[in-house]
Amino acid sequence: MMGGGNQELQQLSQQLQQLEAEKEELEGEVEDLRDEKDEMDEAIEAIETLDTGSVVQVPLGGGAYIRASVEDIDEVVVELGGGYAAERDQNGAIESLKSRKDVIDEQITSVQEDIAEVDDQSDQLEQKAQQMQQQQMQQQMQQMQEQEDEDE
Repeated sequence: MMGGGNQELQQLSQQLQQLEAEKEELEGEVEDLRDEKDEMDEAIEAIETLDTGSVVQVPLGGGAYIRASVEDIDEVVVELGGGYAAERDQNGAIESLKSRKDVIDEQITSVQEDIAEVDDQSDQLEQKAQQMQQQQMQQQMQQMQEQEDEDE
């Protein structure tokens, strides 16, 4: 009788660990999406403040930069997602980035809803585990009581 309960508790414990891992993964996703949004904010700010002829530092990777002057602020190449990019004028580039930010906001909301669901599942499993532990303790108490009665 006792063995079955312990096994079930062990399964609950494993499920809780899986949910915890899932939650961490989802939280990492939210973090990545927020970073992406921050980068877009920086890009929007740069496009808004730059003019044709502005001098900028262009990253080459590996922490190396070169100075370059903006040839034409109305020729901004913007990623559209899915490996596609398009050339936009200054306002068009800003609009494209803002609409991509909206999509990211929706993704963040969706992932946060998934996190809330995982939290709910965890709470339910934890309650179930507590109830099982209490039942086991009561059973043990009863068994001890019965043995004491037999011993008398």
